[in-house]
Amino acid sequence: GGGGRKPRAALRSTVHLTEMKPLLVDPRVLSLAAQVTESPDLDVPVLLLTIKDILTSVPPGSAESQKIKQDLYYYDLVQYCLLVLKQDYTRVPGGWATAARIAEILSLCCVGLEVKEEPEEFYNKLLPSAVDNLLFLGRRLQVRCTRAIKDEDRREFLHCFRTVTDAICWLCGGHAQLTDNVLQNGHFLQLLVTDDVEMSTSVMSVLQNMLRTNRDVLLRVAEKTLHCILDELVYKLSSTVNPVVGSSAIKLLLSVAKSDPRLVTTLATRYKGLETLLSKQWTGKGFDRSLDQLLGLLCSENYRADETQRLHRAVCIIQAAWRGFQTRKRLKQLPKAVTTLQKNFRAKREQELQHLRKQKEEESLRQQLQLQRQRAMRLFHERQLTLLEIVHAGQVDKHLREMEDKSALTIQRRWRGFRARRSFLQQKQSLKQYKAAVVIQKAVLKFLEKRRKTKAYSLWKPPKALSDEQRISLQEKIKHYIKLHPAPEMSEEMSRELHQQAQEKLAQYLMRRSLDRKAQQRREAVLAQVHTYVDQLMGAPSLAEATREDLNGYMSRSVPVVAKAKQCHYTMLKYTQWPWWKKLGEEFFDDEGVSDDLLCDDIGTLFIGGTKS
Repeated sequence: GGGGRKPRAALRSTVHLTEMKPLLVDPRVLSLAAQVTESPDLDVPVLLLTIKDILTSVPPGSAESQKIKQDLYYYDLVQYCLLVLKQDYTRVPGGWATAARIAEILSLCCVGLEVKEEPEEFYNKLLPSAVDNLLFLGRRLQVRCTRAIKDEDRREFLHCFRTVTDAICWLCGGHAQLTDNVLQNGHFLQLLVTDDVEMSTSVMSVLQNMLRTNRDVLLRVAEKTLHCILDELVYKLSSTVNPVVGSSAIKLLLSVAKSDPRLVTTLATRYKGLETLLSKQWTGKGFDRSLDQLLGLLCSENYRADETQRLHRAVCIIQAAWRGFQTRKRLKQLPKAVTTLQKNFRAKREQELQHLRKQKEEESLRQQLQLQRQRAMRLFHERQLTLLEIVHAGQVDKHLREMEDKSALTIQRRWRGFRARRSFLQQKQSLKQYKAAVVIQKAVLKFLEKRRKTKAYSLWKPPKALSDEQRISLQEKIKHYIKLHPAPEMSEEMSRELHQQAQEKLAQYLMRRSLDRKAQQRREAVLAQVHTYVDQLMGAPSLAEATREDLNGYMSRSVPVVAKAKQCHYTMLKYTQWPWWKKLGEEFFDDEGVSDDLLCDDIGTLFIGGTKS
């Protein structure tokens, strides 16, 4: 393929160097490198299969095995095994079995290999690429196995698939850091999501081996990837009854739970019915020991999760109640704030309108005054011209002097009036202050006089304390009085008589209490009846809508009730006819007699709204 050009060039240069300078290299590796360099692309995978014979010819883990692996790596045969995994093996001799064997060879070469020159390229590039190519090859085998129609083809693809998964396990066992690359690869999740029993168990065994190699691998992957893996495992437990799949899934979940307590918390909180599902569906299937261990972990974690969830709910309820209280408080204050805002806005707008109206009025008044002055000036000039025409020429000067005198008197009169009004306003303010000071002084003097009287009447002198001699003499008098008047001794008959009297009084009290209770019940019944009558009167129809049946419903057969109703009716009529100044006092509430003639009317009549019907 196109991916083999670079390794072939490297192989040609390596072979050329070996011809120039002999090295201590296994001749089989040199021969294989030369054959791979000169062979076509379809024959290269078959030639690479001979690497396994070279590796198995020496004891595993020995120095010879390590030397052969280093030679294979430095002669780029390992890199070529990595590249040929992506080829299409439908036309390659041996088919997909050749690809599976090359995957096994790649894992054998990479495990136990110590690279001394440029180790970063091996650990950071070649090994992650090897994981990606192996998973890609496994995905292709899985698809072909699923689409296979013949059982023979299916068994062959399944065998190749298991070989690839074993190669992945072996590679991850030798390099623990590759477990992160495996779980973060999208092909691994596709391999896990399958309904085939054999493939599911193989992929779950790969995941279990990775957990044995690296217990913390699930904590380092993305949360979404972890949830996808756990979702698939729980789905396999809930959707199948095959004990092989159930055993593998339960053992894998047990390994996941044992790897870290945080994963147990994730299982308990994310899958609420997992405990019930495991106990009902998988009990007695032959793997109860693992099942019991998993259920024990889930039960303990469920208890902690329930307690945490209960506390969380309690906190949420408290927060919701507090936020609701704050919101309701703000909503209650909102109408007041809106009302205040509207009130202030209207007041300001009214103020502005008043200011505009005042300005308009002042402007109109100024214009009217100016017009009046102009008219007065015009009339004055007309009057002067008329007088000049009427008055004799010799008396014009005299007339003008008289007019000037009148004008001077008018101006003086106006000025004196203005000055008098101004002084009066100043004196008025001073007079108001003087009257206020008099009122305050009067109130203070009255308060002080009242306080002096109160102190004079409320003086209380405590009794003087007794001296020691007075106290001793008082005690002797008390003892002497007790000796002269001893307390009488009560006999048994007197005690019985006193007890009998107490029992009689107790019986009287109990009887009186029962009578009081009955009276209270009667009062409550009468009060309820009164409330019923009041409700009936409040719902009474108008006179225009009332019928005779309605009138019969409001009639009473009790003479005192009818008499009291009439009395109240006439009193109310009389109150409505009073003038307003008479209603200001409490005269209406004084009991006034009503004539006996009004009370002696026919009881069967009904009085409503001042009319008799």
